[in-house]
Amino acid sequence: MSNHSSNNDSDCEIQQGCDAIDIIIQPRDKDLGGFSVRRTLPTQARKMVGPWIFFDHMGPADFAAGKGISVRPHPHINLATVTYLFDGEILHRDSLGSYQTITPGDINLMVAGCGITHSERERPEVTATAHRLHGLQLWLALPEADEEIAPAFYHYPGAGIPAASIDGVAVRVLMGSAYGYTSPVKTYAQTLYVEAELKAGQTLTLPNCAERAIYVAKGELQLKDTTVPEHAMVILHAAEGVVITANADSRIALIGGESMNKRYIEWNFISSRKERIEQAKQDWQAGRFAKVVGDEDEFIPYP
Repeated sequence: MSNHSSNNDSDCEIQQGCDAIDIIIQPRDKDLGGFSVRRTLPTQARKMVGPWIFFDHMGPADFAAGKGISVRPHPHINLATVTYLFDGEILHRDSLGSYQTITPGDINLMVAGCGITHSERERPEVTATAHRLHGLQLWLALPEADEEIAPAFYHYPGAGIPAASIDGVAVRVLMGSAYGYTSPVKTYAQTLYVEAELKAGQTLTLPNCAERAIYVAKGELQLKDTTVPEHAMVILHAAEGVVITANADSRIALIGGESMNKRYIEWNFISSRKERIEQAKQDWQAGRFAKVVGDEDEFIPYP
């Protein structure tokens, strides 16, 4: 998705937790016209978790026939976007000529590198009837050595993503390695992205990582004496053997990876260099980015 302002920091409540927890981020819903988005990264209190620099939870949104999302072409640099759906479908197009529908369970990885333009809409067959859209979109900061690589697009169908039962808990290793499984999704730095669905009362020991956070997409968790509510993100200390317990049927996303140097972020641009963002802003305003193939007539102006 495109950011709607040049300031990316979300408006969140920040709380302290138990000895395994650094902070708890509770985002506020932001109405984007027909559906809501909760942004937990970046915030003033925490800009990144490993290479992850942006975390949006969109929906669930129920659209009447004739309605739906329609995100016009917009640019990115020096990052990779990761789109993962729980319900619904998104049609991805980009300036490389990619044309791909994203369905629940798929991983959609778009590497902006030195610059890419893309749009996110829905096919007419989808908008013709009432439908639901629900999912997560995340941005990864590319390592400094890879910030200016050629743009690329990768799509991984859900059937190829490792799934396992860990002590009775349904787990999918979306990116990186955990619980003895390794995802096929391409990474550029040490990266972790795991989904788990816990029944009420179930427990799960988390894999270790230099930096980690849990997002509660549904339900409620318990970490020792700290209760983590629905739609909160828990930033964890680097403790080993952290165990979570589901107080209710829950769906979580665990993200993490290696620590990264500072990144600057403005609108849809991130980079390790302020001057690179200024150049990207000028290039977009001057029309120097490549157009989205098959979606050339519209674009989102710089705010």
